[in-house]
Amino acid sequence: MRLKLVPQNTSFDFFSRWKIWLGISGLMMVIAFTSFLLQGLNFGIDFRGGTTIRTQSAQEIDVGAYRDAIAPLELGDVTITEIFDPTFGEDENVAMIRIQAQDGAEAVSAAIVTAVEEALTVAAPDIQFVSVESVGPKVSGELIQTAVIAVALAIGAVLVYIWLRFEWQFALGAVAALVHDVILTIGIFSELQIRFDLAIIAALLTIVGYSLNDTVVVFDRVRENLRKYKKKDLKEVLNISINETLSRTVMTSVTTLLALISLYVLGGDVIRGFVFAMIWGVIVGTYSSVFVASTILLWLGVKRDWSKPSNTAGNQFANIDA
Repeated sequence: MRLKLVPQNTSFDFFSRWKIWLGISGLMMVIAFTSFLLQGLNFGIDFRGGTTIRTQSAQEIDVGAYRDAIAPLELGDVTITEIFDPTFGEDENVAMIRIQAQDGAEAVSAAIVTAVEEALTVAAPDIQFVSVESVGPKVSGELIQTAVIAVALAIGAVLVYIWLRFEWQFALGAVAALVHDVILTIGIFSELQIRFDLAIIAALLTIVGYSLNDTVVVFDRVRENLRKYKKKDLKEVLNISINETLSRTVMTSVTTLLALISLYVLGGDVIRGFVFAMIWGVIVGTYSSVFVASTILLWLGVKRDWSKPSNTAGNQFANIDA
């Protein structure tokens, strides 16, 4: 007996209150944007600047012991990561310790670095400090600018791709869903003041890809059904298409969430922010592909020119493979 999260034949009406869904999404985006303006983001070392200390020890690295040794110094955002490399010998256990820049300083002072080294020496007597590197606010500012450009270019590329693949109405619906997902993800990080670093930018770009994949699956079925049901109005065709792809959408989201939740619980502090962003992104991405992208498409309408051959109806680029 096969597992089915959704009945085989569903007939949910997703657009009986489509204005309400758009209103809810709009309200959530306003709250997220307001939180970002009022609180800002809790930038990590990547964006605020700081100092990275590379250590090496013959004994196995105990991240918890390292963290407990540094905690009394009250240095704020401290990230400890063990580095694994097959070229390392058995007596080469390497860790990277990243400390955020302190208030009013471009980097961690020499006195603080010395205090950290003394604290770690107590936790691991044979520890060696291989290198100390600092990242100033200028480099951090460039990273922020580059991250914004990366997300904007990804969304712009999606706009062009969907425009060529389908119609401009589909493109605007897909981009609206992506902007919705990105703003809500940034908003929850601002509201909860979770550390925001380059890993979260990677998560945002992954969310864009995931949400786009979900949206394209729905839109591809919509396009097929627009040709198949030429007499039905757009709202009915959209409902049929979403119901037909609902099982796939739910199964994909649930299985992805199972893996992400396992990582969130067992993966440790290093990847917890990234995994949280992915969990949130999968949820809002699934929601937006149904209730934002499709609703925008319903609101804009689609030109249904049936005088063209069926394999290119409505778009001269419709037969281009994805």
